[in-house]
This record gives sequence, C-alpha cells and structure tokens, in this order.
Amino acid sequence: MAEYVVDQERYLNLVPPDLREIAVLAEPLTIAEKALVQIFWMMQRRPPWLDPETPSQERGRGLSALVLGIGPVGLLGAMTLATAGFTTYVYSREVPPSPRIDLVAAIGATYVSSQAATFAQLAEQTGNIDLIYEAVGHSHFALAALRVLGTNGIFVLTGVPGLQAFVEADPARLMRDMVLKNQVLLGTVNAGPEAFAAALRDLDLFRRRWPAVVRTLIAGRYPPEQAPDLILGRPAGIKSVIAFGAPS
Repeated sequence: MAEYVVDQERYLNLVPPDLREIAVLAEPLTIAEKALVQIFWMMQRRPPWLDPETPSQERGRGLSALVLGIGPVGLLGAMTLATAGFTTYVYSREVPPSPRIDLVAAIGATYVSSQAATFAQLAEQTGNIDLIYEAVGHSHFALAALRVLGTNGIFVLTGVPGLQAFVEADPARLMRDMVLKNQVLLGTVNAGPEAFAAALRDLDLFRRRWPAVVRTLIAGRYPPEQAPDLILGRPAGIKSVIAFGAPS
C-alpha cells in the first residue's frame, strides 16, 4: 500500500497501453498459463501424442476439457482452453439465469450445473474427458471429479482448500484408474516471468476476440477505503478491483 515501490526491471513485465484497464487479470491468468505449458509438454510425450509443431490454437483440437468452478480462475482457465481448441465444459453449482453462465456461452463453452447433472451424467454427455481443470478449492468436489477423468487424462489442481470436513474416498479405485488409464495429476500456482508474459499476450487475444466478456470479468472498481467491505462481505460479480484514484 506504499505510494512508491522500487524493483529491478528484469522482474517486471511491461503492460501495453491497450491492456491498462484489464491487466489486473494477468495474475489469476498466470495459473492457467503455467498449467498449459505443463499440459502441452506432457501431451508431446504421451497419448494422444501432440506434434510439437502444432499451432497453439489447435493443440486441444478433438479433445474435451472440463473446468470446475466459475470464478475468475475458472473462467480465465476456460477462456484459455477454448482458445487452444479444446471443446470446453464448465461445471459448477450456479444455476441460470446468471451473468457468469452467460460468459461461458459467450466464449463458446458449455455450462452444466451440478444442480442439474451429476459427474456421472456429465461424463455421459461429454464422452472421454481428456482434461479437468479444477478451480474450486474443495477437496470433496475434486475427488468426485477425478472419478470421471478419461483414459490418458490430465487432472490439474489450482484450488487451495482451507480446513474442511473429512470425506470418504476409495484410494484403491483412484490408484487403479490412474495407473490403468494412464492418467496424470498435477498442481499449478503462479509462475515466473514467462507465465506473466503469456498471460498478457492472451489477455490481448481475449480482448480482441471477446471484448464484452473481458469487460464483464471486472465487476467494479473501488477506492481503497472500501477494501475491507469487499474482502469481508459477500462477493459481488466476478472480480472486484481496488483502484487508487477511483471515486468514493
């Protein structure tokens, strides 16, 4: 909260002027960017054997991706997967009508509510699920989703659960599936400068491809005096931004 900060240039990423208003989204987007680097590296070395020369917008062609959660990390992850060519589904407990669900449709993805379909029913609808991108931070939800991960599937964990009640699990089944179905389970969190540079490039792509969606991701801009209320109160919209100089 200082007025000035000093850092070394090599640790910073220059934000183009056109991205000034949405560059705050780069930080949550880096989580997906780091995950995609790991995913594509593994896809080159295991089925379905991705050609390293495949253009970035075609790397997910013919594959399905399931995003768990409809918050900022989930929505930005869905946008990243959609631009990579994955047939993308988003699964969460929210029911329509909802602005978040409208955003899912706007990027060409399919939304399924957990209130309307179980994981088993969802898997029947999607077929083999090649990738699951978890963005809810709930261990029970993640374990339930892991049961429907498809053959050669990759499961990405981004959520950090807090203290939660114990849940029953069948580790023998999970281990058997992961071995016999050749599955991968990995975690991702913010990465180095390459991930931030990739996030800025993709934000520019999102801005040109889905301008209304990108604008809607930011629910509002508020002065620092309102920060405690935003943090402690019920979340409104998708992502609220503290802006110095914003009107009270």
